[in-house]
Amino acid sequence: MESRSAAAPAGVEIRPLRDASELHASVDLQKRVWGDAFTELIPVSMLEIVQQVGGIAIGAFVEDRLVGLLFGISGIRDRKLAHWSDTLAVLPEFRDHGIGRRLKWRQREILLAEGVEHIHWTFDPLESRNAYMNLARLGAVAVEYRRDFYGATASILHEGMETDRLVATWDIRSERVARRFAGERGENDASAESAPVVNPWRVEKQIPIAGEPDLALTAPTIRLAIPADIQELKARAPTVAHRWRHTTRAAFEEYFGRGYAAIDLVRAHECSYYLLVRTSHRTSRS
Repeated sequence: MESRSAAAPAGVEIRPLRDASELHASVDLQKRVWGDAFTELIPVSMLEIVQQVGGIAIGAFVEDRLVGLLFGISGIRDRKLAHWSDTLAVLPEFRDHGIGRRLKWRQREILLAEGVEHIHWTFDPLESRNAYMNLARLGAVAVEYRRDFYGATASILHEGMETDRLVATWDIRSERVARRFAGERGENDASAESAPVVNPWRVEKQIPIAGEPDLALTAPTIRLAIPADIQELKARAPTVAHRWRHTTRAAFEEYFGRGYAAIDLVRAHECSYYLLVRTSHRTSRS
């Protein structure tokens, strides 16, 4: 999980990777975040090539030290020009100070200038901090759930869990995203308090236990609970963490299939809640 540093770094510079030393530093940064044994590292050659064809490899620098990395590839999705944001990583000691968000907003700026309007990426639906940044802070939404998207990996963050993922869709020219860029939040607090909960949960010995999901709700807005800290839960009670994966998977797949979209995440102490809102959307992807 992310750790906190004592003070926010001053003078953070967000810019493209420029030379061989910075490209190699980006590989080292990936190892710091995901572990030396992680087999899906982006190599120096790809970080260089992608910048020649409309892709992005940008870094966050503090006094010339690379502390954050964002990498993505542009292409065609659903017959539209789109960008797949593959990697966002920040060194543990530099997290919790908005560096990840600054990298994402710089990505938006670059791609809008290139005529791209839709950015996609995946994130673990049980990682509440990532979900909060993606949906609440950036204004992305999710209507796709992918089971075990990356298969088994050697990452220290993935160990022991299927790599299920939500696919974030970030419509970077939309009014919703523009409001988030201006620092405005959604108006979902009332919905978060009154909407029915798909998966009521309980606490046993200070551990949140997943409840069986109700897959027959029809309210226009519903809430789906996830643990506040899945990494801590995996360390303390891996069997319980696995159950959260399977019960939330069933709920996401059912409600996405019925036209709901995940539009926000409300964080709380023991469990956080996705807000799922019924729309006219029907996903065509399994």
